[in-house]
Order: sequence, then structure tokens, then C-alpha cells
Amino acid sequence: MSIAELKASSSDSSIRIYRADQTEPFLVQQAQPNSRPYIHPVVAPDGQGILTENAPPHHPWQHGIYVGLNDVNGVGFWEEGIRGNPADGSFHPKTLKEAIVKGNTVSWEVETDWQDPQGGSMLTELQQWKLKDLGDTYELDLEWTLRAEIDLVFGQYEYGGLFLRMPYRQEWGGEALNSEGLKNSEAEGLRARWVACSMPIEGRDGPAGIAFMDHSGNLEHPVPWRVDGQMGIAPSPCIVGSRELKRGNSEKYRYRIVVFSGAANSQSLNDSWLSFSQFID
Repeated sequence: MSIAELKASSSDSSIRIYRADQTEPFLVQQAQPNSRPYIHPVVAPDGQGILTENAPPHHPWQHGIYVGLNDVNGVGFWEEGIRGNPADGSFHPKTLKEAIVKGNTVSWEVETDWQDPQGGSMLTELQQWKLKDLGDTYELDLEWTLRAEIDLVFGQYEYGGLFLRMPYRQEWGGEALNSEGLKNSEAEGLRARWVACSMPIEGRDGPAGIAFMDHSGNLEHPVPWRVDGQMGIAPSPCIVGSRELKRGNSEKYRYRIVVFSGAANSQSLNDSWLSFSQFID
């Protein structure tokens, strides 16, 4: 597939990214006021089928590609208060700046104030994204920074961090594959450089998928992963144990997301991870 020029349409609360010869976006960044930012939909690189799912019935607080944490000073930033937990915090993204387009790449950032149940600022989150359209695949590189507005303790938990929700259906099946060759529940809680999910998608013949890659410079690399029963995945350093972040200090993580048509190809994913992980500030 040839590599197309890209274009982007930006507003205060969304960024829509298009191939220049198309009228429908293949990726949308959402950052609605007083809501968790997320990316949805993401269309397969060949244009056939949407690979992300927003607010599925089994987990209505999940939104395509997004970030969440559990037990930050006892406050939850995962379920968005949907189940009425009084300890749940809230998300308050700032007005989006215009995306920057250069040929087949688009860059943008999302800054969000994470607040406790009383409205006090706990941390500032910055997502800095760069998307590259390679024709047969997309690469999304993320620099994710957390700055503590107060002294914080991130508690040990079985999942948390950057998360993927695809439109998994039990009757259709699907596969999660990690860099160590483990599949589905075998990969739950175990360390890996990357995890890829692929599955049948409505509107296309055959599977397509998305892989998350953990940078070699990240905390706890190779990180342990959440791999849930509906093929939701998350690189989750919180599995290892609790950690502290003092007021005014920051943590930075790097991830690559590869969006592909067809089944996961371990060799091409390893090549992409090697290219990505060699970059260090």
C-alpha cells in the first residue's frame, strides 16, 4: 500500500486524522471536558473495520486506547465513578492545541488534571503522541508523563496504565500474543517487551490487530502485563509493587502502538520494537 499524505482537523476537544484523499478519519483523539481522554475509533490500515471499542457492556469505563490507574493515595482513576464508588477520582483535560501535520506524520498532545473526589488536583498527566502512517501499518509513539501535584503513593494492583480495548466477541475468538511466544491467559501478569491482540473484526475478511510495546528505558522493563479475558491489555508496572512520587517530581514512560491488518507477525513486531527501543534521550 502506498504511503499517503495526512491531514488533521482540530477542535478544543477532539483531533480527527485523515488520509488526504479520504473524507472519514481513521483515528480520533477525544478529550471532552470533565471526561477521560481516549483514542477511538481507530480504523484498520487497509480501511476495513474499526479496531477499537468504546464503553463495551462488560466494562463501560473502557474507551479504545486510554490510560487509567488504581489506588493513587487510595483514589481510583479507573472506573470513572460509573459504579458509584465514592473513592473514584475524575479527569479534566485542558483545551487541545492544533495537531501538527508533516507529510505522513501527525503530532499532538493532551494535558489532563487528575482530581480527587473533593476536586483537589493530585497529578498532571501529559500524553505526547506522534502518529506515522506507513501504509500497511500505523505507528503511534507515546511519551506519557505524570507530574505529582501532591506527594503520591501508587499502590500495588493487578492492572493499570496504558490500556487497549478492542471489539472482542467470544463467539468470534481472538488472540493475545506476547514477545515471549505466550498466548492469551498464559501471558497474564508476566513480563514481555510487547503484546499484540488480533481478532476478527466486523466489516472485514480475516483478522486485524493492535500491539503495545514497552520501551527499554521504562520502569520495570520488561514490564508485567495485564491480559484480560476479553483481550484487553495493559503494560502494568503496578503489578510489581507500590511506588512513591513526591510533589513536583515526574515519571516518564514511552510506548509504541502498532496497528496492523491481518494476524500478528512476531518478526515484524520484534523489528519495530528494536527500532523503537534503541531511541534513548
